Amino acid sequence: MSSLPVTREEGPAETIAGFLSALAIFGGLIAIAQRPVTIGLFSLFIGLVAAALAGGRHKNLAAAAVAIAASCWLVGMIVCVLTNRPLW
Repeated sequence: MSSLPVTREEGPAETIAGFLSALAIFGGLIAIAQRPVTIGLFSLFIGLVAAALAGGRHKNLAAAAVAIAASCWLVGMIVCVLTNRPLW
């Protein structure tokens, strides 16, 4: 057999963690303009799941996704309060 065995860092969980991290970043950015409580908290949860799944290759991306989602949630809450828009 000429193929190499799949390790934890190269498995499907690592790929899914990368996609979930990108989704969390996108959701966090959307939460600034739309409903920060529902979208922002959900994207923060997605980022935390990605951080739990991430191993070697996407560990920094997952950490950045959590930080971006949390900061975008906070900025979205501030924007909604200042502009008198609904939070959820």
